Amino acid sequence: MIEEKKIGKIFAYFEKIGVAALQITDDYIEIGEKVHFKGPNTDFEQEIESMQIDKKDVDYVEAGKSVGMQISQKVEKGDEVYKAL
Repeated sequence: MIEEKKIGKIFAYFEKIGVAALQITDDYIEIGEKVHFKGPNTDFEQEIESMQIDKKDVDYVEAGKSVGMQISQKVEKGDEVYKAL
């Protein structure tokens, strides 16, 4: 089993554009990393292809920041976000 670390939580999901807004609470994430979305109705992994802060593309986001991320499946507010260690 792959070891994972909780790095954040979803606080909004914009279904029409397929974007999740998440608060990074621990560590960091960057383009190319694989993240795992988990919640009562959510359980999927995906590689990060694009992220934005204030409508500007970013390659890296650290703890304490909020970021918008293009995702392939629906998520819900409160879902947790993990990354592989």
